Amino acid sequence: MKTVLLSSVAFAMMMGTAMADTYVVSMKGPAAGNPYWAAFEKGAKEKGKELGVEVLVVAPPSETDIQAQISQIEDLIAQKVSGIALAPTDPAALGPVVDQAKEAGVNVVFVDGAGSNKDVPFVGTDNLAGGKLAGEFMCKKLEKGSDVAILQGVMTTTNGADRYNGAKEALEACGMKIVSAQPADWDRAKGLSVTESILSGNPKLKGIFGSNDNMALGAVEALKAAAKLDKVMVVGYDANPDAANSILAGEMTASVAQAPAKMAGLGIQTLVDLKAGKKVEMVTDPGTVLVTKENANDYK
Repeated sequence: MKTVLLSSVAFAMMMGTAMADTYVVSMKGPAAGNPYWAAFEKGAKEKGKELGVEVLVVAPPSETDIQAQISQIEDLIAQKVSGIALAPTDPAALGPVVDQAKEAGVNVVFVDGAGSNKDVPFVGTDNLAGGKLAGEFMCKKLEKGSDVAILQGVMTTTNGADRYNGAKEALEACGMKIVSAQPADWDRAKGLSVTESILSGNPKLKGIFGSNDNMALGAVEALKAAAKLDKVMVVGYDANPDAANSILAGEMTASVAQAPAKMAGLGIQTLVDLKAGKKVEMVTDPGTVLVTKENANDYK
């Protein structure tokens, strides 16, 4: 199963004719190399088979390529697809093209991250609550006043901002000292390099919250290289299989699990219901679960 990664021109040529019976999931980034988006894609496809509808999955080359996602959405509007489940790379930047879709009669549902268009249904995790869950776990495991750091995702997204703000609120409320909060853009390699930088200036660091597992796993690599993995707790977000295995190996301490496959499936279901004229919920939250060694086997 491959995510479609095409220029707007090639994408339009591939689709050719109108796709009135096709539903599209527009992810923030490609599934290759990211277990979260791989699960998202799988969930969307499986729901499509269950409902007997065609599901196409597209994504920009990276989670920061906003213009590529906008171009893909414009092509989808031109091809008159039945609906788009959109995980916006940048809610504000995607706002105008979402309005264009609605004006053209194409239903849109936000998935994974909320958008800026207030009258569009949203299927996704309460990331503010998820960030708090991670921060509160760290509070229970570390001494009050400990130095901690946060690896931020893309802060123009609601996911990035909410996870950071939730964790920050919880950590500050219990007396932790946030010595650094830096973006690593959801990327494992950047998570490694940013953690190296944080470690060099904060020798007493006791904990790191990675706003997704890719960044948290990068932090683990940096801590291993610095021989500090036994001295610094790492908590991630998503509980993807790589993170679950890391937790079981005694590297990462915990992660906050989302339900990407369920989330994507609910997005497709919502689009199908909208086309059928049914009333849908404006907000649907699949929920979060704290994953530690006790339940990590369930997420491998």
